[in-house]
Amino acid sequence: MGCGSCSSGGCTPAGCNNNGACLTNGCSKLDVYDWLAHMDMPSNYKPFEIVEIKFKGSRKDFFLNTENIYLESGELVVVETGSSGYDVGHVSLTGELVRMQLKKRNIRQDEVSKKILRKATPADVDKWKLAKEAEFETMHKARVLAKDLGLEMKLSDVDYQGDKTKATFYYTAEGRVDFRELIKRMAEKFRIRIEMRQIGMRQEASRLGGIGSCGRELCCSTWLTDFKTVSTAAARYQNLSLNTLKLAGQCGKLKCCLNYELDTYMDALKDIPQQVDRLETEKGMARLQKTDIFKKLMWFSYQDEENWIPLQVDRVKEIKEMNKKGQKPEDLAEMAAELAAVVPSKTLDYENVVGQDSLTRLDDRNRRRNKNKRNHRPKPKANIAEGAPQAAPSQAPASSNRRRNHRRNNRPKSE
Repeated sequence: MGCGSCSSGGCTPAGCNNNGACLTNGCSKLDVYDWLAHMDMPSNYKPFEIVEIKFKGSRKDFFLNTENIYLESGELVVVETGSSGYDVGHVSLTGELVRMQLKKRNIRQDEVSKKILRKATPADVDKWKLAKEAEFETMHKARVLAKDLGLEMKLSDVDYQGDKTKATFYYTAEGRVDFRELIKRMAEKFRIRIEMRQIGMRQEASRLGGIGSCGRELCCSTWLTDFKTVSTAAARYQNLSLNTLKLAGQCGKLKCCLNYELDTYMDALKDIPQQVDRLETEKGMARLQKTDIFKKLMWFSYQDEENWIPLQVDRVKEIKEMNKKGQKPEDLAEMAAELAAVVPSKTLDYENVVGQDSLTRLDDRNRRRNKNKRNHRPKPKANIAEGAPQAAPSQAPASSNRRRNHRRNNRPKSE
């Protein structure tokens, strides 16, 4: 999230640093790419009069552009509200794609009645920013009031109207909550009109945003709009561990991404035989240990053996039919040998593409470098008095060697 109008608030956009007015690269949630923006329309084309406007969080709505105001994505506009006052939002989509969005959401054109009043003036923008800055403090004060009243509810977010005359409080609760006294106290304290709106756990995560376990922004806060039911059966079909901590998202419910690949697994499971937990053979009872639904292999093992025997799905079906007729194969290992002959196993050969054959290659390089430095080190010059005769460099070492040999030869021998 990268602008002051989003739920995170106060951050800098990653794109053009336009303070959230350009809707590029994370400046908004649920943004739509307008692939018709750079196409030339026919000369007699009449622009579509309905515009999609985005507000804080994932809230979007459609408004009529009766004044034919030229609007581009990211511009701030002043729009009508269902009650008194006005609101300020960003233009998220214009043109023919709005018609497709209406069809996607099953909204008829005659149902859109609210209008766009004007482009936001500097005075409107300043008032809208003051309203957004007051949201954080208002939410915490409202939480204190709800705690004093002992209400079993969680206030997750507050959204001020653009003219700062109304605030919508979003909360989550297990059941129904009697918040009439809370509304009275908040109206007295904040001097604004109050609206309470209950949302689910998934909608709360969508409004707040965050980073998922995959390292990317939450799907519900970036592109996902339809929250379908997710059950533990989706994890069972995909052979996932039924660990609540791993399967639950930031909303506390099962992750929506469990449904993404479920259809692929369901199609692959059609060829896998059911209720084949054990196979009867002459050698003994073989129990199912593992199933690879994409390779269509099933691993079995005997009770007193640790080795797993892979079998093709077709062979498992044949053995199951034999067991129903009272027949038993001799040993599953023979069938596994046939499978190995038909499908040769692949041996992985790892190559060193970088050329780093030795772990001590850097030490050898440093050793050679130090040796070269010692060989090229200049020898110190001896201080010779002026006028003194200089001896040949080979005389001193030769005389010292002769004296050393003479002492070694004349050394007394021990008894």
